[in-house]
Amino acid sequence: MRRHLLTAALAAVAAIPLFAAPAAAHGFSSTVYADVTTPSDGTVRTQLGLEYDLLVVSVAEHAQDPALFDDGMAVWQTGEEPTALADHAASVLRYVEARYRVSVDGERCVASQVGAFGVTERDGVPYALLTLDHTCAPSDGDGPRHTEITSTLFGDDEGYVTGTTTILDYDLAGAAGSAALTGQHPTFESGQPWYDRMGEFFVLGAEHLLTGIDHILFLLALIVGSRRLRDVVLAATSFTLAHSVTFLLAALGLVDAPAALVEPVIAASIAIVALWHLWALRRRGDALGRGAVHRPTSASLAARLELDRADWLRLAVVFAFGLIHGLGFAGALGIDEAFSWTLLWSLLVFNVGIEVVQLSIIAVVFPLLTLLRRRAPRTGRWVGAVVAAGVAVMGVIWFVQRIGVG
Repeated sequence: MRRHLLTAALAAVAAIPLFAAPAAAHGFSSTVYADVTTPSDGTVRTQLGLEYDLLVVSVAEHAQDPALFDDGMAVWQTGEEPTALADHAASVLRYVEARYRVSVDGERCVASQVGAFGVTERDGVPYALLTLDHTCAPSDGDGPRHTEITSTLFGDDEGYVTGTTTILDYDLAGAAGSAALTGQHPTFESGQPWYDRMGEFFVLGAEHLLTGIDHILFLLALIVGSRRLRDVVLAATSFTLAHSVTFLLAALGLVDAPAALVEPVIAASIAIVALWHLWALRRRGDALGRGAVHRPTSASLAARLELDRADWLRLAVVFAFGLIHGLGFAGALGIDEAFSWTLLWSLLVFNVGIEVVQLSIIAVVFPLLTLLRRRAPRTGRWVGAVVAAGVAVMGVIWFVQRIGVG
């Protein structure tokens, strides 16, 4: 038995290049924060929050100020970052103005900096703070003005990150709300229907799960570790409830955990849930179909729904890890403080997008795996073992990388 499980693990190691991913599954994307108000007629004020290191690299490259890279990184995490940015203020503004634009009634507004640069920390990452006033042409009438805001900051074309999202929280002459600007949909327009804005967050949540390989592998570990529909439904429900709780608590600003803790625990959860399945195979003796323990097909429905101690323990473990994954989902949007209720609703829709993709993966993968197990039980168990072993190996690799060993 041990020899065969080892063989499965080795096969999984050979397959790692097929689904290898970066150690920090959320490290190749970025979030820009834009808090937009109208302090006076003809002026649109934006407080921008930008990842400091990305800003330094992007300005050095695209504003043709290579000296900023040396100066900016020399003061990395020393508290002197605002001074480095101030010394290169013209270059910083040139880069930001080119990729963050405000137009009112069809005319582009002129940007100017308000106050000094600042620095703060979001999810363990230094963020540069920059306030801009966009001066726009005065209104010709008394009706509401049409405002367009476009953000292509840290775009895919720069080659440093992929999938930057600008979280826009706005209060424009009484019209308040939030929006998510992405590379595919970089522009916000005032008067945009609420369902369009909600749709953007739904798509954002769906894309996050599809591109978050660590969460997908965790879900695969749950699927291959479930022998019956009841098992996967209960596990998925437990996971969903748990990560929804911490996601919403983070959105309300009630919980906050550093990425340095959350990301390694997520990696460990992937490995543990996958190894749990391999241990169960060894305990049941059915990795090769020898000595397999088959539940009686004549058992009553009540008996089939009963949960033994191992089932309850598995659900408890999944729930606990779901709480951590919820912080990971929240960290993807940098949620570490209380937002407006309108933004909270947007984040709820973001979570719904995650759930739809999760249920879709289960609806596709689990029936196929069940069919394989029924038609070819031996092959089905081997497939589950190899997938679980591969997921476990990746979880261990990510854990080691995320705690900075080696």
